[in-house]
Amino acid sequence: MGERREQLLLAVTAVLMFSLAAMTASAEEGKEKAGEAGGRRHAYAAILYMGTPRDYEFYVATRVMMRSLLRLGVDADLVVISSADVPLLWVRTLREEDGLKVVTVDNLKNPYENQNNFNPRFKLTMNKLYAWNLVSYDRVVMLDADNLFLQPTDELFQCGRFCAAFINPCIFHTGLFVLQPSLAVFNDMLRELENGRENPDGADQGFLVRYFPDLLDRPLFRPPANGTKLEGTFRLPLGYQMDASYYYLKLQWNVPCGPNSVITFPSLPWLKPWYWWSWPLLPLGLQWHEQRRINLGYSAETPAMLIQATMYMTIAAATRMARPNLLKPGFIRRQEKSIPFFNAMVKTAALWSMFAAYAIPFFLVPRTLHPLLGWSLYLLGAGALCSSVVTVFLLQTLPVFTLLLGMSGALFVMAIPWYSDGIFRALALFGYAFCCSPVVWASLVKVVSSMNRTSIGTGRPSSKIGRIDATV
Repeated sequence: MGERREQLLLAVTAVLMFSLAAMTASAEEGKEKAGEAGGRRHAYAAILYMGTPRDYEFYVATRVMMRSLLRLGVDADLVVISSADVPLLWVRTLREEDGLKVVTVDNLKNPYENQNNFNPRFKLTMNKLYAWNLVSYDRVVMLDADNLFLQPTDELFQCGRFCAAFINPCIFHTGLFVLQPSLAVFNDMLRELENGRENPDGADQGFLVRYFPDLLDRPLFRPPANGTKLEGTFRLPLGYQMDASYYYLKLQWNVPCGPNSVITFPSLPWLKPWYWWSWPLLPLGLQWHEQRRINLGYSAETPAMLIQATMYMTIAAATRMARPNLLKPGFIRRQEKSIPFFNAMVKTAALWSMFAAYAIPFFLVPRTLHPLLGWSLYLLGAGALCSSVVTVFLLQTLPVFTLLLGMSGALFVMAIPWYSDGIFRALALFGYAFCCSPVVWASLVKVVSSMNRTSIGTGRPSSKIGRIDATV
């Protein structure tokens, strides 16, 4: 009797264990299906807000970065934390064309605006704190728009509750950091903002450096081979935030302690890689634009580029047709009595016109155009306007165009790809400038001296007019 009871008990136990295992497997399968339907458990995120002179540029940069991640095949959602005032057209483009998830938020008030060292361009960077509010994800990699990914970095999702890289020896960089979303941490950060926690720079980086003060003493992140997630805080290897300035010294990457995965550009705002003038001054600018060409293209800037190119070619053609008429004997005649004040005004107007001929095309070129197209459009515009100055003020052509030729030579010297390192490249540019500057100065002196012998409508370079007067 006892044996039968034991056998019955064992059978019931086996049935219960089998049922429990089946239920667990079914629950896991349901969870996986729910995860597939509702989104992945990890995300790359970036913020987008309005209120700076460079809003459009950062919008384009965010699209390029996110599309490059898509192209790399990362296993994570791509999220943009967008302030409520971002144009609806931009939001729709991010969602429909780029396939991104857009989370709309209200701007967090920055309590550090009245600090003496506060930079207004950091006013809304506190919106990064919303990343801790993305609690539907296990891990989030928060990004600035100026990151250039060289390879996938999904191993970062194995990092702990907060991980960041140190570009500065003592201050970690918030251009890329890993976090574990938590409403408790998010609410605590909001309280710290209200209480005015010390912040050396008034931006997100200063706040987070004070919020995680012991990160410098934490171990270096090494992703576990079995794919498990770590707990706690870690320092990220420098290869996840390779400062572009490290590249310019040797013109190659050699960053130890981890994969060389992400380039960042924490330089002056006007030297970000998406600006057309960033290359060849900064060689990596062309690498960023190559990613844009592959992932996004330049259809947004093409109409403006074509309009400007047509306008400049029209100006050049009209100037070419008008110059022979200005040199006719009936139009040019010797000025018998010169008026010093009038001549001074003509000289001033000519010099300012030359300056405008070089400056105006620079500001008209679409900022995010490809550097090769941008510089070509600029040189075309400057050449067309300089030819107009030559025609209107009856100046000699070569001296006026010498600066333009010198600039073209400097671009060529910087663009040469065969330098062994950045120092040799800088010395080559310095040597070119040293040799070129006397020629540019002599041409400027020649232009000024020719203006001393020329008056609008009645004067011209004396040698040419002497020949015309003799024929008359």
